[in-house]
Amino acid sequence: MREYAVVLLAAALVTFLATPVVRVAAVRFRVMAAVRDRDVHVIPTPRGGGVAMYLGVAAGVLVASQLPSLQRSFEFSTQTIAVLVAGGLICLLGVLDDRFGLDALTKLTGQIAAAGVMVLLGVQLAYVFLPVADIGTLSLGPDVGVPATILLTVLTVNALNFIDGLDGLAAGVSAIAALAFFAYSYHLGLVGFDDVASAPALITAVLAGACLGFLPHNFSPARIFMGDSGSMLVGLMLSAAAVSATGQTDSQTLGSAANLLPLTLPLLVPIAVLFIPFIDLLMAVVRRSMRGQSPFAPDKMHLHHRLLSIGHSHRRAVLIMYFWAALLSFGAVALSITGGTVEVLVIVGALLVVGVVVVLSPRARRAAIAAREAELAAMKQRSRAAHPASRAVRDGAGTTRPPSAVTPSAPSTPAGVHR
Repeated sequence: MREYAVVLLAAALVTFLATPVVRVAAVRFRVMAAVRDRDVHVIPTPRGGGVAMYLGVAAGVLVASQLPSLQRSFEFSTQTIAVLVAGGLICLLGVLDDRFGLDALTKLTGQIAAAGVMVLLGVQLAYVFLPVADIGTLSLGPDVGVPATILLTVLTVNALNFIDGLDGLAAGVSAIAALAFFAYSYHLGLVGFDDVASAPALITAVLAGACLGFLPHNFSPARIFMGDSGSMLVGLMLSAAAVSATGQTDSQTLGSAANLLPLTLPLLVPIAVLFIPFIDLLMAVVRRSMRGQSPFAPDKMHLHHRLLSIGHSHRRAVLIMYFWAALLSFGAVALSITGGTVEVLVIVGALLVVGVVVVLSPRARRAAIAAREAELAAMKQRSRAAHPASRAVRDGAGTTRPPSAVTPSAPSTPAGVHR
């Protein structure tokens, strides 16, 4: 554990120190995020922070390569190097997009190319367990495993890109996801699956360090954005971690070792960890397709925008997203490690209730205020109606003389005319 902590701190320190330099370069070369209608920032802000994050990742991998206890991450597989190379390519693609604004098709092509390089260098889905209809574990050959890995990577890259809409949101959620994957991978290593767990544990440790090192510069009010160079790098690394931790071995062999819900949780852990980005991506695609728009057309209906519209402040919305990301990801990891004990289920359930209450609290508060104002208005109306002066006015306005009491006026007679 200490070696992983050293790697994480090295990645965090290099990222933290490199970010101000990247910010100055971004201002110098006009890599700036202009203010748009759907944005929440009010002044042009430098972007391209993914470059600093990649430098932190590279530094963390370099430190790990010099630690004897982490040599197995490089000896057992080439996955760490594959992620480093593919991450450099996709970070470069993101820098070009941050500077020149590439079109969606060009970005998608570049994402597929970077994911393909990662697959060619050794990161590939090999097994998938399907707990339905007694299918069991499917062994994926290259004809299925390669496109499935590329598809998962592209989806994760774009999911992280979609949630990068508030200061500190993508960096914090990514750090939480990376730490959850690290906890899962590290546990597998403790129970005898070092060959499976070493690479994803190292990948997620350096990624968590890079995100945490970048977060002080990116939290509200942000001084620099990670940009597409950062969000796509993070998405690729999280996808690689998911594939490495859960798709490189038959999950049925992990049952006795991991003491988990052995047949399903290796599949559910990455889904839970990446649930927030993926649900936002799915909702955006469905919403825009129903409107006849491109799935990549921007709007202000993402999850973080909805939290703002409910009434949460910028920072509160970000912290709520952190809470849900941590609850889902670490809840799934805790279930996988403990086997779903009653205590864990009760704690997760209680936290779910707390999360719902916190999310809806502004709306409930506004509804309570509106109900109270309506009640006060009704009370005032009843008080006015019951006041003696009001009754007198109503009585005076409603009293009329009966027809019999009305004296008919004599017909007028013209002057000088006598009857």
